Amino acid sequence: MAETLIDGRRGPRRRRFAPARGTIPLAIGLAMVLVWVATAIGAPWLAPYPPAEIDFLAISQPPSALHWFGTDQLGRDMASRVMHGGTYVLTIAPAATLLGLVLGAAIGLVTAWFGSWVDEVVMRVLDAVMAFPIVILAMLALTFLGAGTGNVILVIGLVFAPLIARTVRAAALVEARKEYIQAAQLRGEGSLYIMAVELLPNVRGPLIVEGTVRLGYAVFTSATLGFLGLGVQPPTPDWGLMVSENQALLTTAPWTVLFPALGIAWVVVAIGLAADGLKEYLEP
Repeated sequence: MAETLIDGRRGPRRRRFAPARGTIPLAIGLAMVLVWVATAIGAPWLAPYPPAEIDFLAISQPPSALHWFGTDQLGRDMASRVMHGGTYVLTIAPAATLLGLVLGAAIGLVTAWFGSWVDEVVMRVLDAVMAFPIVILAMLALTFLGAGTGNVILVIGLVFAPLIARTVRAAALVEARKEYIQAAQLRGEGSLYIMAVELLPNVRGPLIVEGTVRLGYAVFTSATLGFLGLGVQPPTPDWGLMVSENQALLTTAPWTVLFPALGIAWVVVAIGLAADGLKEYLEP
């Protein structure tokens, strides 16, 4: 009996101090993201050399105390280039994701609220767009628009918008049937007010989770476009571009490919962990 009472008293205490679902992967992911952000922001002070500095006396040197990640075929310090490369990813990925969130949320709310032929036409167009792989769409768009940071942000945001719109639409359709929406209509509130003030705050959970997922895809997509020569152009130290430039050295100087690839993997895994944890935390 005494053991039962003790266990009964301990049970709630264990539950009280047990971490909420999703907090552990969320914390790990956020910690990894913070390392990336801090390194990217501090790159001008942390990097031992300028990212574009050429040293013909240190061509393709392996990692050492002088060059932590070695050097490339032009003698440029890989550690400095990887650090500065994180800065460009930190600019492109969040900006593209934010653009996709704004466009996707607007499209999703409009289609869910107005329904009828508006929903049918818009969703069929989005389905047609989503039938193509994201990278293929981005490549086609950048072929016409031209390479560059601004165009990469624009294109990634545009190709992400349909995916985000579907998520928002699904959540908004559920909310649109609830009593508080009917109450807003009875008060005489307009469609814009209902979408912006009533619906949008109540679909923020799925929107935040989808935005976090898209952020990881934005990092990978921008790196892929850089690898294909359609993203940031030389001599900018973009991670995908560095992998492309140094792929011929994979057997003789593998560090020139390894460290930029590890940078991409670090950020994608970090954001993936954060997204999974956030989903479990917000949608238990």
